[in-house]
Amino acid sequence: MEISPWSLPFNLLFTSMLIVVVLAADPYSKALLSLKSQIIDGSNSLDDWKVPPGETPSGKVHACSWSGVKCNKNSTIVVGLNLCMKNLAGELLGNQLSVFTELVELNVSQNAFSGELPVEIFNLSKLTTLDISGNNFSGRFPNGITGLKKLVVLDALSNSFSGPLPVEVTELESLKVLNLAGSYFDGEIPSSYGSFKSLEYLHLAGNSLTGKIPPELGKLKTVTHMEIGYNFYEGSIPWQLSNMTELQYLDIAGANLSGSIPKQLCNLTKLESLFLFRNQFMGSIPWEFSQMVSLINLDLSDNLISGPIPESFGELKKLKLLSLMFNEMNGTVPDTIAELPSMETLFIWNNFFTGSLPENLGRHSRLRWLDVSNNSFIGSIPPGVCAGGELFKLMLFSNNFTGNLSALSNCSSLVRIRVEDNSFSGEIPLNFSHLHGIRYIDLSGNTFTGGIPADISKALKLQYFSVSNNPELGGTIPWKTWSLPFLQNFSASFCNISGNLPPFRSCRSLVVVELQKNTISGSIPNSISNCQSLEIINLARNHLSDHIPKELASLPALGVVDLSHNDFSGSIPAEFGKSSSLVLLNVSFNDISGTIPSHKLLQSMGSSAYAGNPKLCGAPLQSCSTAIDGKKLRLILLISAGVVILIAATVSLLIRLQKGSKGQWKMNSFIGIPQFTANDVLRSFNATDSMEELPPFSGAFCKAVLPTGITVLVKKLEWEPKRVKIASEFITQLGNSRHMNLIRLLGFCYNNQLTYLLYDCLPNGNLAEKLRMQRDWGMKCRIIIGIAKGLCFLHHDCNPAIPHGDLKSSNVMFDDNFEPRLADFGFKHLIQLIKGTVPATSSTLGTGEFNDAIKDELYKDIYDFGELILEILTNGKVIKGGASIQSKPKDVVLREMYDENEAGSTNSLQEDEMKQVVDVALLCTKSRAVDRPSIEDALKLLSGLKANGK
Repeated sequence: MEISPWSLPFNLLFTSMLIVVVLAADPYSKALLSLKSQIIDGSNSLDDWKVPPGETPSGKVHACSWSGVKCNKNSTIVVGLNLCMKNLAGELLGNQLSVFTELVELNVSQNAFSGELPVEIFNLSKLTTLDISGNNFSGRFPNGITGLKKLVVLDALSNSFSGPLPVEVTELESLKVLNLAGSYFDGEIPSSYGSFKSLEYLHLAGNSLTGKIPPELGKLKTVTHMEIGYNFYEGSIPWQLSNMTELQYLDIAGANLSGSIPKQLCNLTKLESLFLFRNQFMGSIPWEFSQMVSLINLDLSDNLISGPIPESFGELKKLKLLSLMFNEMNGTVPDTIAELPSMETLFIWNNFFTGSLPENLGRHSRLRWLDVSNNSFIGSIPPGVCAGGELFKLMLFSNNFTGNLSALSNCSSLVRIRVEDNSFSGEIPLNFSHLHGIRYIDLSGNTFTGGIPADISKALKLQYFSVSNNPELGGTIPWKTWSLPFLQNFSASFCNISGNLPPFRSCRSLVVVELQKNTISGSIPNSISNCQSLEIINLARNHLSDHIPKELASLPALGVVDLSHNDFSGSIPAEFGKSSSLVLLNVSFNDISGTIPSHKLLQSMGSSAYAGNPKLCGAPLQSCSTAIDGKKLRLILLISAGVVILIAATVSLLIRLQKGSKGQWKMNSFIGIPQFTANDVLRSFNATDSMEELPPFSGAFCKAVLPTGITVLVKKLEWEPKRVKIASEFITQLGNSRHMNLIRLLGFCYNNQLTYLLYDCLPNGNLAEKLRMQRDWGMKCRIIIGIAKGLCFLHHDCNPAIPHGDLKSSNVMFDDNFEPRLADFGFKHLIQLIKGTVPATSSTLGTGEFNDAIKDELYKDIYDFGELILEILTNGKVIKGGASIQSKPKDVVLREMYDENEAGSTNSLQEDEMKQVVDVALLCTKSRAVDRPSIEDALKLLSGLKANGK
């Protein structure tokens, strides 16, 4: 059959004309196709929005079969448009909306629409639901919403609106839900917001609202749910809110409120949840709160509340959550708290409580989470604490508890146990074969006896175990301990443990082994080669003998090895020198012999790492003697003398030409370049074109190659002769501060006017350069914890304490193994010393004896750490986000973090860990410095993360 050459164009033309005819009779479909053409459909969610060719007008709307479009029964009128979570973006222009005169529901939530909200929406007079939440609409909320007379639900949560709150919404007499949370609205809450006639749900949290909370809100007799926290109010809670008699949920957390909590709130007898945490409330908790008999959740944490827990709280029979942590409360916990039948979560940590916990705590309820840490409690663990069968987290650390752990012997639901830093005694009665879900156990800093339970290998989900500093524990390490499939941290230092090390047959997850200060004997099993993730092993001060296995030296992630004060013999394995991750090796005070392998890494450890081994020689110790005959010796001496004279003349000339009369150059080496002199270093600078151009005090680095080929990073500083002594003493302190998460200061070369600081040159750049790279959760945890460990070392292990002073992503470097190391630590303080603007410090954090300037810097470090956490969690999208995170509701912050890190309901462990990290960021970025935790406490809070080493 022959086809006419004109038939194809004719058919296309006919089809196009037919579609035009169809759309002319179907304005709804035409308008929606126009809308589709104007927005960005990143996932082709609207792919079915098209008119099939060949159909003729039938009086029905084609769009009624399209996704997200809802029509009446006859498919002749569009009554609803739901484009929720379709990955749409762009601006909504609004010019297509005029045809939707019967539209009842419009939902464009959870997309990425931007620009201003089109005012044409307000012409949809029959609209009852308008949901624009989870987008990026900006600018002022437009006028004209009074046109939506039938509107029942207005949800604009999580956008970028600014300016004052819209007043016109108060004229919508049918409005029941008003959600304007999570934007940038500012100014005061209009007093007219107390005039809503039908409103049931009011959410204004997470904006930038200021001023006082208007007492007129107390006139909202129909509101059952009100969230107005995470703003920047002034003053206290108006007592008039107690007139909101239908209120069931009230959240004014993180709102900068002060004064006392009004006792009149007790009139809210229908109230089920009251959240007033993270404010500055003072005074005691009103005993009248016991009249709120419907109360299920009460959170008054993170305030300045004093006094005891009211005895009358025993009347709150429905109470499930009681959170009073981070206050200044005192007294004992009333016995009536233990009688509450619904109690699930009790948080009272970081207060000044004393006395014993109630004897019946846990007997009359299904207690799930108990945290009383950081108080002054005494006595024993209540015997029925696990009676409900659901206790999964028990936090009792840093108190004065005594007695044994018999109350926990059959507590099979436990996932996390922390009882460190108390005075518990007796044997460890944990039945590991019944602890199916246990992941974290810290029993350190007590006086337990009887050894580590032999069935620990049956705790198949255990990740962290510490019994360190139990000097009477005794016993041996159970034989199959290293076989636990998820075990990362095993700490049992200073426990009087004896016997041999068990074989390391299966230890794929093991990261940290700390067994120092025991009486362990025998050798290190060669099977340690199976521990490919091992980063830290500390076996110091034991009775270990035999040779150091090369299998240990060959582990790819090993960063810290301390084998000092043992009876090891033989030579040092050369494999240590080939490691790309090793930071610290200490084999001092053993019986090691031979020559220290001639690798620059091993020679950089300093002589203290090898001291106490009389048969050991080679750099950095004394040279090993070799027989040389007389003629050769004289020849060597003559040649050496000539070379020395030549070098001295050359260096002298260079110094005179380049440095003028700035005084004699000196070299102070710490680790890394002990064999070099000032002249060696200066010669390497002579070959560096940019060295003279390096600005002093800038923080900028320049690379230099030292005579043996080692590349270092160099900072240049200028100082006056009178500041040399105090500044060089501080530089020496910096140089002696060694930790696997700090960049090493190798030495400094100086005269009376200049100094050059020499640092390790790390190969993998800094965090700022890599923030936008997508990293898995485990890597993010590793970076956060590494930063925390480095900072903790500076604050708590250095004496005097060293403030970092400039903690930011560009000052977090990565070594060969992508382990984070802090750079520029102490540099700000050094500059202040050189300029004479701050005195030297004389104590460590926690003693309260250091000057205010240092104290402020330490607190600022903690704030910067919190902001750095946010930067890491958001892949660099949130920078300096401390204030913004404090102004948002926690659930909004968590949802943003979950979305950014693709954490879904299928990975509950990751969600739990992410919540834990966000909690730390919130604590560290508190506006009042004294409310922030120490970095040591922050590290403890992070200690359960799967990437943690210690």
